[in-house]
Amino acid sequence: MSVTQALSIDPGSTRAKILNDVNPDDFRWALPIMRTGYSGRGLVYTVVAGLSLWSIWRGGEAQGTQSAMQSLSGTWGTVILIAIAVGMFAYAIWRLVDAIWDLEAYGTEAKGLVARAGMIVTGLAHAGIGVLALGALGWMQANSGGGEGGGSSSYISAILQMPGGVWIVGIAGLLTLAAGGYYIRKAVKQDYLDSLAANRVTRHLNLVLQIGVAAQGVVVGVIGGLILYAALRNNPEEAGGLDAVFEWLRDQPYGQVLVTVLCLGLLGFALFCFVNAAYRIIPKAYDGDTPSLTTYQNR
Repeated sequence: MSVTQALSIDPGSTRAKILNDVNPDDFRWALPIMRTGYSGRGLVYTVVAGLSLWSIWRGGEAQGTQSAMQSLSGTWGTVILIAIAVGMFAYAIWRLVDAIWDLEAYGTEAKGLVARAGMIVTGLAHAGIGVLALGALGWMQANSGGGEGGGSSSYISAILQMPGGVWIVGIAGLLTLAAGGYYIRKAVKQDYLDSLAANRVTRHLNLVLQIGVAAQGVVVGVIGGLILYAALRNNPEEAGGLDAVFEWLRDQPYGQVLVTVLCLGLLGFALFCFVNAAYRIIPKAYDGDTPSLTTYQNR
């Protein structure tokens, strides 16, 4: 089976033409970077969602990314934080490598360039999480805001004070909202199946993966909405990260139930990351021996 057949790619498309001229062995070196990056990303969501659920069970509140990492202590806490930092920097490198070497074979047309630029932005965002992990270890100075939301609002405050800052923050909010919509659409249409090799594990975990991707979409979408609201109110305190999402949900009817459900969904997204680490297909490094889940289901 050819790569284009295994991935259900139109043989006449630009993507197919790119892959037909590629030797997968030339890009095998990217696999360890990808696996380390997705594993680190999965570990972050496992720590944040797991500690939040534990806190809720004990009568407390869910924690954002930075506060969750800062709560880790002892030898195992240090090991986990180091693993998170390595994984996040590896994921950032993976996204940069993926974009520069065009490992998804998106090409250089406008749509492909936008997708590759999005990879770079995503990589930089995850590098920021790696910095937070180092900050929690005391190796780097953490954000002066004292928490995830404080750091986010301080950055937004600086932007709002710039000429045209309200527009910049507003556009950032809209783009983040669009990213949240992208994740939700990805969950509904199950587009992620194109990038996973079909096997016993991936076939039986699809429902959990779908819920996890949808939960990530909700988180990103709410963050985008809060950023947009901060621009409209010209108030950086309205924005925030995952901790702000939890706070916003708690203010809704049945808020604690919603937060708990979201944390369970984020555990699903952690599993999605680990499954990608093990079974993700890198088109330029793929020999086509195993069909993607999309191809398998369409047989």
